[in-house]
Amino acid sequence: MVTLKNEKGEKWMQVNDENKKPAKKRLHGRPKKGIKRSEILMIRLTPTERLLIEDKSKKAGVKPSEWFRRAAKSAGIVPRFSTEESGWYRLLAGLANNLNQLTRLAHVEGLLSLSVKCRTMLTQVDELMLKMTKHDR
Repeated sequence: MVTLKNEKGEKWMQVNDENKKPAKKRLHGRPKKGIKRSEILMIRLTPTERLLIEDKSKKAGVKPSEWFRRAAKSAGIVPRFSTEESGWYRLLAGLANNLNQLTRLAHVEGLLSLSVKCRTMLTQVDELMLKMTKHDR
């Protein structure tokens, strides 16, 4: 390796002896990242939500954007209701409607005439509530 100097005697360039090409210089600055974040996701927050997120990210020692990335990777989202659960809620709403109609009829005809219908309705509601509470969420 030969060092070339300018007229003033200062180092100018290093050259390899074999093929007289300049030696490879070290690049300045930060090394390039392998994965580049090019996508943007914008969200709207209330001032309270923003303060909460900023506080949590500060406690974690990261920026809010990094906190969001980590939270998104580890979050487990449970669907609101499965199709089976939605059917149960519709059935419960229908039973509540029937119970209102029976109550109105009891005021007109008397409670004793509707006691059997009310008892079956209550057992259906109890069974449905047991299914809903035992179901694993």
